[in-house]
Amino acid sequence: MCKVISITNQKGGVGKTTTAINLASGLAEMFQDVLLIDIDSQANATQGLGFNKKSVTCSIYEVIMGEIKVNKGVRSTNNGLLDIIPANVNLNGAKIELIDLDNREFRLKNVIEELKGSYKYIIIDSPPSLDLLTVNALTASDSTLVPIQCEYYALEGLGQLLNTLSKIRKNLNTVLEIEGILLTMHDKRTNLSFDVIDEVKKYFKGTVSDTIIPRNIRLAEAPSFGESIFEYAPYSSGAKAYRDLAKEFLDSNY
Repeated sequence: MCKVISITNQKGGVGKTTTAINLASGLAEMFQDVLLIDIDSQANATQGLGFNKKSVTCSIYEVIMGEIKVNKGVRSTNNGLLDIIPANVNLNGAKIELIDLDNREFRLKNVIEELKGSYKYIIIDSPPSLDLLTVNALTASDSTLVPIQCEYYALEGLGQLLNTLSKIRKNLNTVLEIEGILLTMHDKRTNLSFDVIDEVKKYFKGTVSDTIIPRNIRLAEAPSFGESIFEYAPYSSGAKAYRDLAKEFLDSNY
């Protein structure tokens, strides 16, 4: 049985792509077959796993637009159990082009159905927006994981995201659940970080992940080397946190 999880938050800079890369890599480290789909036109997850977005031709754009079969978009990574369907800048056009297509909200879901037999988990890195690409990601997902940074405006805009999730549940995907709220960029030296944790736990009773991702320079550096945190700095606090998150995720899904 394959589970599809999207990583969503319309705010940028919350650790969304970092989480997509390192949760996927952490699960693959734990001997799970994982596919990461990059559906963000910035293609940061693509670059973060060592691919040059400028030279990617068979991307998720060509797949969802029906120009190539989905298996032609799948690429292997350095971890033998982790594959990726990369992104490129063509996705910028997809936001407009999808509007006129049949089943526009289900394009990604339909191609994912063809892949479910090959993977235990499929993780989707969504754009930092609530556009048609994000709607496609949520419509295709069994659940969504929402990263929130431990900073002053942490909860800003989340009402809009929750409203979008509610509408998608009602109209497009009745099984969609919140996998969890993941607190990121925690700085244990500041009282503010702890205040935000308390506020988020109060706001999202029972859905906040036990694992909290620290602010860690190694996590920030790893993508520029095209590596997950487990390859780049396997003994760092960032690697420990994402390893803990992968274990927590597996425990909750067995």
